[in-house]
Amino acid sequence: MAPARDRRTGFSRRRQYSTFLGYVLAVAGAVVGAVLLVVSTFNPPAFSALRMGVASLTTPVATGLDVVTDAVLSVPRAIGTWFRVHGENADLRAEVKRTRAILTTARTVAYDNRRLRALLAVRERTPEPVVTARLVGSTASSGRRFALLNAGRLQDVLPGMPVRGPSGLVGRVLETGPIAARVLLVTDPESLVPVRRTRDGMPAIAAGRGDGRVDIRSVNATNVRFAKGDMFVTSGTGGLYAPGVPVAQVERAGADSVVAIPFAAPDALDFALVERPFMPLPPSPPPRPAAP
Repeated sequence: MAPARDRRTGFSRRRQYSTFLGYVLAVAGAVVGAVLLVVSTFNPPAFSALRMGVASLTTPVATGLDVVTDAVLSVPRAIGTWFRVHGENADLRAEVKRTRAILTTARTVAYDNRRLRALLAVRERTPEPVVTARLVGSTASSGRRFALLNAGRLQDVLPGMPVRGPSGLVGRVLETGPIAARVLLVTDPESLVPVRRTRDGMPAIAAGRGDGRVDIRSVNATNVRFAKGDMFVTSGTGGLYAPGVPVAQVERAGADSVVAIPFAAPDALDFALVERPFMPLPPSPPPRPAAP
């Protein structure tokens, strides 16, 4: 006999009970949910204990999942770190070899210098500071570049003494009064300072331009290339400026003559140090009397 096509619940009492029970549970769930929603809206702390109880049950599970996740993710991270550390280790070993060779050369040069100084009985000369004075003014608009110090002959300041700031050479004393002195800046067109390049010791001349910068000109060589950022310090030639005082840094690359920016800006200085000449000229001997 073929099964009946009618599937309505009226033909099975069990199915009727099941459907009725489902409707009852759905209505009861909706009512309970609405009641809980109203209670949580008007009295939020009422469910704090329930929330904390659920959180206490789920926290260990979440912690375990985080631990497992971190362990899984740490595997590729550890592999990448191993390869990176291995490469850095190789680079550091190569750098140590290069540094060891440079250190050996430096030690050899230092030993040779000590031996030569002992043979020649050469003594180092250091410039003696005279006074620390305040820069009370400087010219910024004219073609000449001067600065004014609030120290003069009463403080033992004499013409020709070098003046330097914390960051580099400022210039030299040009004129002195009782309590004031005028300084010729390195940027003045009449200023010429013997310098050398720090990376190879190449000699040059720093000549003022009158616009707050200097020209670096090569001496005793042609087709000399200057790179951007080359730094120049005083060479000690001439005996006025002590060697090793920062002067200027090259602004743009060029050949034979380039523009450089001085390290010491008089407009930004409050105080400057007046020093004695590095190698002052010996006094001239008195004239001999004429023969009878």
